[in-house]
Amino acid sequence: MLPDERRVFIYSHLHRYAHAAIGDLAKLLGVSHMTIRRDLKEMENEGRVKFISGGAKLNEVLIQELPYVEKAMLHHSTKRQIGIIAEQFIDSGSVIYLDAGTTTYEIAQVIANKLKKVTVITNDFTIADFLMSTSCVDLFHTGGRVDVRNRSAVGHCAAQFIRQYNIDIAFISTSSWDCEHGISTPDEGKMLVKQAVIASSRHKVLVSDCSKYGKYGMFHICHLDQIDDIICDDQLPAEAINKLQQLPLRLHQVSHTWNNKEK
Repeated sequence: MLPDERRVFIYSHLHRYAHAAIGDLAKLLGVSHMTIRRDLKEMENEGRVKFISGGAKLNEVLIQELPYVEKAMLHHSTKRQIGIIAEQFIDSGSVIYLDAGTTTYEIAQVIANKLKKVTVITNDFTIADFLMSTSCVDLFHTGGRVDVRNRSAVGHCAAQFIRQYNIDIAFISTSSWDCEHGISTPDEGKMLVKQAVIASSRHKVLVSDCSKYGKYGMFHICHLDQIDDIICDDQLPAEAINKLQQLPLRLHQVSHTWNNKEK
């Protein structure tokens, strides 16, 4: 296994189990403890993980997002289920924003299968490419500065494009969120785009698997009370659910839904 492949495996393993011992990782990958230490050191320098006694855990402070290809390999089944729930929010004739990301790509796939007549605005090149062949979708791409690492358009030009439109429902992705910091990002260009989406959208839905919860980036996007709905899997910590219950929003999980908007 190549070093990059090992690091993807380690990162995926940490997303699943939160922390791991160096010895366990060495056995799983069939390499030496020294090799695992080198991999973890490289990942720590990238801001992905943090060394702890005898092993490593995910870093709460997000310095840099994963490349698109690596993100696509994580939690695919969960993202697919989130996409199925998200599609239920969409009415024919709606103007929809699909934020850049591998979870929103799953929403695009469900939209294409359901064949609802909708307008889709996106800053994601992979989503735009996929929806080009879907006859029921009137498609707009924001343009703007290209983030090659994440296959999306970011920055002022993309944000200005978005502010021209009245969006019925926006599906917002994120690499980091929690109840204290709200939604955040390590990238200023993404912040500008997401803030424009929030300002231009009537209904705002955060879509994220629970591995993104408990992390925060340098740039603040919004507090969670500015979001109407959160679609997540059912692995959020109990403490997080208790905090979310204090906010005026609806939480939708793979297994169940509760509504705090009616309080």
